[in-house]
Amino acid sequence: MKMKITKSILMALALVAFSAQSCKDYLDEDLIAGVAASSYYTTAAGLEDAVDATYFFLREIYSNERAYTLSVFGTDTHTNGADGGYKGFNFYDNTLNSGVDILLQQWTFLYQGINQANAVINRSTAVTDMSEAVKTQRLAEVRFLRAFYYFYLVQTWGDVHFSLEETIGAEVTANKTEQATIYAEGIIPDLEFAIANLPNTQANYGRVTKPAAQFLLGKVYLTRGYQQFGQSGDFDQAETLLTNVIADYNFALVPSHKDLWNQDKQVNSEVIWAVQYSTDLILNGGTGNLPGYINPTIPNAGNRGHLYFGMEYDIQPGMIRDIANGRPFKRFRPTDHLIDLWAEARPNDQRYEDTYKHVWISNNPNNIPVWKQIHVDKGARKADGSLVTVADKGKRRFAVGDTALFIPGPGQDAKWLGDEKLKVRYTVITRQKASYPASTLPTTDPDYYPADAFFYNERLFPTIAKFFDPKRPSIQYEQGSRDWFVMRLADAYLLRAEARFHGNNLSGAADDINVVRTRAAKPGKIAEMQISAGDVTLDRILVERALELDAEQLRWFDLARTGKLVEYVKAYNPLGAANIKDHHIHRPIPQAQIDRTQGGYPQNSGY
Repeated sequence: MKMKITKSILMALALVAFSAQSCKDYLDEDLIAGVAASSYYTTAAGLEDAVDATYFFLREIYSNERAYTLSVFGTDTHTNGADGGYKGFNFYDNTLNSGVDILLQQWTFLYQGINQANAVINRSTAVTDMSEAVKTQRLAEVRFLRAFYYFYLVQTWGDVHFSLEETIGAEVTANKTEQATIYAEGIIPDLEFAIANLPNTQANYGRVTKPAAQFLLGKVYLTRGYQQFGQSGDFDQAETLLTNVIADYNFALVPSHKDLWNQDKQVNSEVIWAVQYSTDLILNGGTGNLPGYINPTIPNAGNRGHLYFGMEYDIQPGMIRDIANGRPFKRFRPTDHLIDLWAEARPNDQRYEDTYKHVWISNNPNNIPVWKQIHVDKGARKADGSLVTVADKGKRRFAVGDTALFIPGPGQDAKWLGDEKLKVRYTVITRQKASYPASTLPTTDPDYYPADAFFYNERLFPTIAKFFDPKRPSIQYEQGSRDWFVMRLADAYLLRAEARFHGNNLSGAADDINVVRTRAAKPGKIAEMQISAGDVTLDRILVERALELDAEQLRWFDLARTGKLVEYVKAYNPLGAANIKDHHIHRPIPQAQIDRTQGGYPQNSGY
């Protein structure tokens, strides 16, 4: 089932690409790749392929460095690691500007998806060899996708170009339509049509469903409710729709985050809708060799989330890069604020244990450290528990297959900050530097040892493991096969809690949060994990979202939606605090859109 929809998307995309205009040449229009000949799209088979091709752009919107940069950087929960070229999105300095290529790329793919949907809707009227029931369902799918793409656009850029008509060929004009109109005339009507005409489930896993449309419309109303153009019933509408998702179907939280992120169990009862990837190297392809798409030589394919959150484990004592531990690009690391949140939560909360990596097992015999006199002096112990003696000096402290690296993690560092790191066989990485001084011996002396070098920095930090992809075929292979969970039940509970909070139903909001926290509780700690109505504030809901949805490409949107972005970055992200301004709740319009639009295109305020 899963493979079938992936294959059909790939085949349909070949038709889309065949007649596509070059986006590098025509970025002053809707920034759209063209669609296949009308004679094919007006057949049942052609329309099916056109619908499937509309899904393709989801792979470009999610699960690559561009997607994480736009959703994880510049928040209270994540800051930059050592590597990567888009740190301006974390610093909010002048390198966050309209010329940054990833803004243009995301803008382009979103409008390509919209025009593909518009083309399906336009061409569908000429299709006569398909039943009306099937045609209506397929139109519901593409209208959902069109709403999804527009919703991403307005959340990211605010007022943008808006059209419900297919673009054929290059255009040199574009409008800048107010968000209120796009919500009222585009996003909401599309999703209402989708809800009315989509089935509860689909035979092909990955196609959108009625509950997915209800989830999205609920989030749309929740988001609009914060805006000046929001309507009085928006939060109530959001609650009703999210209640439908929670109560009317067979969704259920899986037992733990360990189960949720098990790659062999990713089709599960908690997932409402996911973007699909595959272990088949052909099916997992992206835009790498397809004409008519931006940067056609870059194989921006697969789910690449496994690359971005890993620390530099592969040059540490006893370690070398391998498939299981991943290829560490060191793009994003937890802020001190997120570490503090986890430290407070960990005594009762299992989520950190289930989603972060704690131990790295030695896989390299060529760089294992040896015992020195300081270990004898400090009473270090060997694998069998016996004390290290002078006779052990110069011998390896551990073997391949033993623990090489250990991160105690948030709230667990205190015992390691004296000389305790000198008493164990493996390397311990802590938030703060241990206090023991460097040896006074010459650095050439075999017994010389440095001061502690293993504490959190841009290269060494707690590593989120829920995106790891051990199914990759080789160490250097980047195109992962994990599905991307766009919507899951725990998020629905937390969004409903937010809607209930705004409706002054604090007990209902607490109930929703407690459902999520009950699943997260360590054995015997359920009671300690419960909150009361008096605990419910918007800040408390955002704490829960930070923990439950850690790094899931939601945080920047959450803070922008709730009006907390500037406040939280100033309070919790020192690298962005000095520069962030009110206008940063929207991104700059890509410069290519401005330059290639006849008469120019209005830039967002502040840029």
